[in-house]
Amino acid sequence: MSDHRSVRTIVTLSTLTAVAILAAGARTHRAADAPPAARSWADSSSAARSWADSVLATMTLRQKAAQMVWPSLVGDYVSVDAAQWRLLRHDVLDEQVGGVTVSVGSPTEIAAKLNALQQLATIPLLVGSDLEYGAGQRARGGYFVPNAIDLGGATVFPPEMALGATRDTMLAYAEGTVTAVEGRALGIQIDYAPVLDVNNNASNPVINTRSYGESPSLDAAFGRSFIRGLQDHGMIATGKHFPGHGDTETNSHLALPVVHVSRARLDTVELVPFRAAIATGVGAIMTFHGSMPALDSSGVPGTLSHNVLTDLLRTQLGFTGLVISDAMDMRGVLDQFGGVEAAKRAVAAGADVLIQPLDIGQTIDAVVAGVREGRYPESRLDASVRRLLEMKHRLGLDRRRLVDIDSIRSLVADSSHLAAARTVADRSITVVKDSLHLLPLGRLNHGARILSITIGRRADLGAGVAFNATLRQTFARTRPEFIDADQPGDRFWSMLASADSADVTIVSSYISQTFDAAAVDAPNAVSTFLRQLVEHGHRPIVVALGNPYFLAQVPTVPAYVVAWGGSAASQQAAARALVGLVAVGGKLPISIPPVARFGAGISMPSSP
Repeated sequence: MSDHRSVRTIVTLSTLTAVAILAAGARTHRAADAPPAARSWADSSSAARSWADSVLATMTLRQKAAQMVWPSLVGDYVSVDAAQWRLLRHDVLDEQVGGVTVSVGSPTEIAAKLNALQQLATIPLLVGSDLEYGAGQRARGGYFVPNAIDLGGATVFPPEMALGATRDTMLAYAEGTVTAVEGRALGIQIDYAPVLDVNNNASNPVINTRSYGESPSLDAAFGRSFIRGLQDHGMIATGKHFPGHGDTETNSHLALPVVHVSRARLDTVELVPFRAAIATGVGAIMTFHGSMPALDSSGVPGTLSHNVLTDLLRTQLGFTGLVISDAMDMRGVLDQFGGVEAAKRAVAAGADVLIQPLDIGQTIDAVVAGVREGRYPESRLDASVRRLLEMKHRLGLDRRRLVDIDSIRSLVADSSHLAAARTVADRSITVVKDSLHLLPLGRLNHGARILSITIGRRADLGAGVAFNATLRQTFARTRPEFIDADQPGDRFWSMLASADSADVTIVSSYISQTFDAAAVDAPNAVSTFLRQLVEHGHRPIVVALGNPYFLAQVPTVPAYVVAWGGSAASQQAAARALVGLVAVGGKLPISIPPVARFGAGISMPSSP
C-alpha cells in the first residue's frame, strides 16, 4: 500500500492540551439536562422508544408526513408581522413540520428565532445546519456596508482539506468539539457534516476543499475523529454525500452528475469513508443528487434510488440512523421529476427527511399521496418518524427545547475555541513550491516594499483584510491592492506597472467553488496576469486561499503556498507563514496534476 493511502496521527503535546481544554470546557458549558456523551447516535434507548411510540400513536397520516419535511430559514431579524415570519409560523404551527434547516445569521438572532419556532411547535423541532467549517460558517453577523465592518460571530475553522493537510486527526476531534458546543448553544442539534466525499477529481466544482482530500483512508480517519468530537459533545453528525460526490465535474445544484465507475472502484474509494463513519456510529447520512450506474442502471440520482438508500446503505452497510436528503430544490433531482414526484421517490427509496423543498405544503401532500397511491405503506412513514422522535428524545428536546440566549456570549467564539481554529490554520499551511528560495520573507529588511494583490470576487468583503493587516505588522510598507476577478477592467495592467517598484509581489487568490458556478477555475485573465508577472521577472509569490488546484493554471510561478480558505484565521496563518513567524509543515492531501504530487510540501522552521 502506498504512503498516500495511509494516515499517521501525529499527536503533539500542545494539541493534546488544546483538546483536553476544549473537552473540559464543553463539559462545563453543557446544560444540566443535555444528553450524555455518546459515540453512537444511531442506537436508541428503551425510554426513547417508549416516548416515540406514545407520540407516534397520536399522529395522523399527514402529521407523520410533515415530520419528514423540513423548510429552510435565514437566521436574520424579522418582526412578528413580516411575511417571512408569517410563512415560518405557518410551516411550524399549521403544517406541523418536524424540523428546520437554518442558514446564515448572527448567533443571537439564530437562537432567538429558533426558540420562537420551538415555542410554536407541538412536537419539538430538530434543527440542522451546514456547519462544515464550524458554527461560524453560518452563525456570523457578516459585514456592515459600506464600511465593511466585521460584525463577528461564531468560530470559523479552515475547510476540511486544511485539516487533511495537517495530518493530525486530533485537530478534527477538536473542531468537532467546538462545533458541537457552539451549535447546541444556538439551538442547532444536527450538523450536516462531515463531507466524506473523496475529492479525487481536480475539476470538481462543488466539493473541492470541503473534502479532507483524495485519499479514502485519510478521509475516513479525519471523518471518524470529527464525528466523535461532535457526537461526544451532544450534536449529531451527518456524513455526506452518500455514496460519494467527489469524482464529478458537474455541480448537482445545477444539473445531474453521473459518476461512471465500477462497483469495485466504489468499494475501494468512495464507500471507504462512509463505512468508517457508520462503524463509528454516525447519527445521520445525507444523500447525493447524482447517478451511479454501477449501483442503479435506471439513471436516477442516489437520493431517489431504493438500490442506493435501502439495499446498499441500510441492508449492505447496516446503517440504522437518519437518512437526510440533500436540498430538494436542487436541479439534480428537480430536472428529471419535479418536486412532487421527487418527494415520493425519495421516500420510497428510503429517505427519512426531505430538506429545503420548493413548497412545504405541496411536499407534505406528496408524501401522503405516495401512501394513498400504494407507492409505499404507512408503515414506511412510521419507521422514519419513529427514528426522528427517538432522536428528539435522545437530544433531550422533549424535556427542554429552548436555549439560554444569555449564555451564548460565554459559549460561542471564546478564546479557547478561536485558538483551536488558529492552530488548525497554522498547521495547515502548505508550501508546495519555492524554486527560487523566496521564503520566508522575514529574511528581508523590514523596510522592504511589499505589493500585496488580492484577487477575489467583489462580494467577498473580507478577502485580504486580515492577511494584509498581519503582513503589515512586519512590513510597514505593505501596499494592498484588490482586483475583482470577474470584472478586473484595466487593473491587471496597472498592477504590472506597480510590481516594477516593489521588492516583493504577493498575489493572493480567493477564487473558490460556489454553488451557483459550473466550474472552479480562475478566469483566464487571472492566470494570464500571473504569467505576465513571471515573464516580466517579478517572481510572484502566489497564495491560494480559495481553490488549491490553482497551481495547475499557473505552473510557472516560482512560489506557491496553499492556505486552503479565506477565513481570518487562514489569512493570518498564511501571512505569519510567509514572514516566518510560524513553522510550516503542511502536506498536500491531494495531487495537483500535473505539477504536484499527493504529500508534497516543503517544511520550513520559524525564523528566530
